[in-house]
This record gives sequence, structure tokens and C-alpha cells, in this order.
Amino acid sequence: MNFKPSGALERLAAALLVLAFALAGWKILQRPPASPFLSAQAIQPLPRTVPPAQQRSPDGRFRFDAQFVSSSPGQAVHAASLVELRDGRLRAVWFSGSREGAGDVTVQSAVTDATGLRWSAESTLFDRQTLQQGLWRYVKKLGNPVIARAPDGSLMLWMVNVSLGGWAGSSITWARSTDEGASWSVPRRLVTSPFLNISTLVKGAPVSFENGETGLPVYHEFITKFGEVLRVNTMGQVIDKIRIPGSRTSLQPVVLVSGPQNAQVYMRSGNARALMASDTTDAGKTWSPTHASAWPNPDSALAGAVTNTGTQWLALNPAPRNREILALLQTGTGGSFDGVAPWVVESSANPQVRTSIGDYERLLTQELKARGARDDEAQAYVASARRQLCGGQSCSQEFSYPYLLQSRDGYLHLVYTWHRTRIKHVRLDPLQTLEAAQAAPGHVPSGK
Repeated sequence: MNFKPSGALERLAAALLVLAFALAGWKILQRPPASPFLSAQAIQPLPRTVPPAQQRSPDGRFRFDAQFVSSSPGQAVHAASLVELRDGRLRAVWFSGSREGAGDVTVQSAVTDATGLRWSAESTLFDRQTLQQGLWRYVKKLGNPVIARAPDGSLMLWMVNVSLGGWAGSSITWARSTDEGASWSVPRRLVTSPFLNISTLVKGAPVSFENGETGLPVYHEFITKFGEVLRVNTMGQVIDKIRIPGSRTSLQPVVLVSGPQNAQVYMRSGNARALMASDTTDAGKTWSPTHASAWPNPDSALAGAVTNTGTQWLALNPAPRNREILALLQTGTGGSFDGVAPWVVESSANPQVRTSIGDYERLLTQELKARGARDDEAQAYVASARRQLCGGQSCSQEFSYPYLLQSRDGYLHLVYTWHRTRIKHVRLDPLQTLEAAQAAPGHVPSGK
């Protein structure tokens, strides 16, 4: 028996549909004016108290300091982020476990000493059980912690967690600390959608508005990929969200503020083609249609920062096929990164050729022991890297998932995943001159 709605029911359904669209349009029109962005120049600087960097980049073009952050051998680690503490030290967070997505994954943290050259032993901030108790719901896995200072001075930590399915079923949990990360509030869900509140993930650094709100860049992976920027009030509630138009297949947006009303957003390409970009001229109320930049993107995360001089920086994997080169790009306020000379931070000797297992083990062991790892620790780190990055008789080197921060003393800090087995920290002076290339390993595209 086929049921056919009557004409009255059809007219009622049509009227309800029109009413729903009218209400949605009214809500959009009633959005309050967007508060101006808070610029990096508003941060009070600190004097520099550290010696010049000692290590040269792979191509000899600039100097930096480097040190490992994570300290638990044998773990799979990923997705680090950074915040500066009130006393000038840095706190890093990342996720760690037997593998990405495993039930034993935890959110770990470590803090630098006064000079920023040594990191403390890591400690656990959150695990599945802690989230389950705070959220009153089952948590299958967690990842991608992002830490930042809120406009009110507290520290905020956003994390991705999944109750059912894969990362496409994610939601975001947040917690607040008023003692610089020594303790944290009960975790809470960030409600981004009344429809199941799933498929929202975080990776990029938030930006601040003059009225105390936070702009949190997020992305979706359910059915299709796209980027959004959430406006979050001081109570941790989402009061608005703006989708970046045309960002299909793009994810993990990074926002760079270039003025009170202006900002640029750059996104990872989910189809492994080009770095994607958009911009706003009304403090994020609207964004321009997404377009491809001249830089390739091997379906890999990027990071960005704006220094107190207005200079914009990106950290990314600039090769079209893999994550074996990690580089920095620099441009002026609101400028284009297309065609700029890269600052190569780390690279395999030949990024186009996989490394034999024997050479891979020797390469990693040499650096690990040079930076203080014992023989047994080095073996555990190498075993973790082999488990994740080797197949057959060869391995793929990987330097990925960067995060950028400028501290108040003017130094630029970069943390990233080193061979999926350690988190690495690089500190450099962004005002130093990029010298002529000497012996760059492999070929890095110019972006032209």
C-alpha cells in the first residue's frame, strides 16, 4: 500500500521548509558585527637572555637550537602544540601511545627550564578514563591537543575525542587551567552542532578578538572535508561559526592575522595537491572562496605564526609527495608566500628515495645518542619509528605536524613530530638573515 500525502500536508511541509530557511536567513542577518582581531603587536615583549644559536640548518643558511621534548621511549607521538608561560618558559602538549588511535593514547606535557634549552620529564594531563568521567560518555580514542592562552589569561586546552567510529566521528573536548597547566578543570564538550555534535576536529592555533572572544580554526571529515572558524566566548561556548567557502577536501586551517579586520587562512590539501588559501577583510565574518597557492602539499599539516614585527611565517612540508622535508616560509604583513625562499629545518639526504632499514636505524640512533639517549632508550625509539614508517626493506623519514609560536623575547619556536617517535623543538631568531644556499639536501620547490 503506497501512502501519498494530501495536498494539505504537502502545503504544510512546504510552509515549514520555507519557515526554516527564513529563520536561518534571519539568524545570519542578525549576527553581531565581528569584533576586530587582536594583533601580535599587543603582546608585551621580554628581553633576550639566551646565547646565539649553535646549530646550522641542513643547507647552512641560518642557525637554530634544537632539542627533543618527549621523553618516553617506544611510544608513537604526534600533534604537538606550544604555549608560553608567564615566567617565560614554554609548555608543550602532544598525544602519545602505542599507535595513533589506540585506546592507551594520552595527552602528555613537558615544560622547558629557564633558558628554554632543556625539557622536563613528560607527564600525563588527560587519558580516556579522565575524559569519560568528565564527559559522562564512552571515549574510544583521543588526539590533537591544542594549548593556548585565552584572552582572560587562563590556559585553554582543546582535544579531539571519538566515541564511535573513526576520526570523522570526532568531537572537541576542552579544559581550562588557572595555574599555568599544573592542574585542569573537568573536561567539557564543545558543542559545535545540534546534529549529533560530531565530525569537528581541531589542529591549528586559535586567534583572539578584542572583545575577549576566541577564534578557533576547526575542520570536518564526515562525508566531505571543509574548514571553519568558530567564535568561542569566555565561557567556552560556541556563539558562531563561519565555513570557509570552497574548502572542500581541505582541512586543518591555520589563521594568520594581518590587521584588525584582515587575516589569511591556509589549509592542508586532503587530495595531496596544493596548499589551499582564503582570506577575510571583515574580521572573519566572511571568507573569500578557497584557492590553491603555488606551494604543493603532500596531504600534510602545516602551522603558522605572526611575529611582533608583523612578519608572517608558515611551517610545512614543501615537497609534493612526502614529509621528508620540513621548512619555514616567511613573508610580510598580508603578503604572499608564493615564490619565497624556504628555510629548511630538517630533511633527509635524498627525499625522493626511501632509506634502507639498516641506514635508517643508524641515522636515528646517531642523533638520539648525540642528544643524550641511552643505548636501551635509543633502541626503543628506533623500534617505534620502524613500526610506523618502515615496510619491506626500506623506511620513509618523516618530519611532520609542525606548530609555531613566538615567545615574548622575540624567538620563534617550532615543535614537530620527528619520525613519529619523538617531539622535537627548534628555536631560532626570526630576524637573522637567510644566507645563500651551500649544500641543500635534495630539492625543495621554490613555490613559483
